[in-house]
Amino acid sequence: MSHSTIRIAAAVLIDKDGQTLLVRKRGTQAFMQPGGKIDAGEQPVEALARELYEELNLRIDPADAVYLGQFSAPAANEPGFTVQAEMFQLHIGVAVTPAAEIEEIRWIDPMGDGGVHLAPLSRDQILPLYRASLTPA
Repeated sequence: MSHSTIRIAAAVLIDKDGQTLLVRKRGTQAFMQPGGKIDAGEQPVEALARELYEELNLRIDPADAVYLGQFSAPAANEPGFTVQAEMFQLHIGVAVTPAAEIEEIRWIDPMGDGGVHLAPLSRDQILPLYRASLTPA
């Protein structure tokens, strides 16, 4: 893996109405799935649990996180970098509040883009994947 790859764990958080949560970091434009960098020696699901607590005051049981796979896309906020995401899906029934570096959160209908600027990973891979899971085969 090159030094220009950022390894993250992120989640498709889904509420009782099927909406999904996007977050925007302070000083940036792009909305993306919540999550963050995986520390050395940390399992992706552990990183996800830590990041969701730090960024959204959300405590999760890692056993509830459904692994969706690994996805890569150009990093939204670091030009020249690629983000490599270990993606999970979680249904939550509690309110979340932005904390740490998160400036804004938004629940969107996954069938659209919420009228916001999306990070490439969210726009090109994660939201289409979630949409496809909602459409009867």
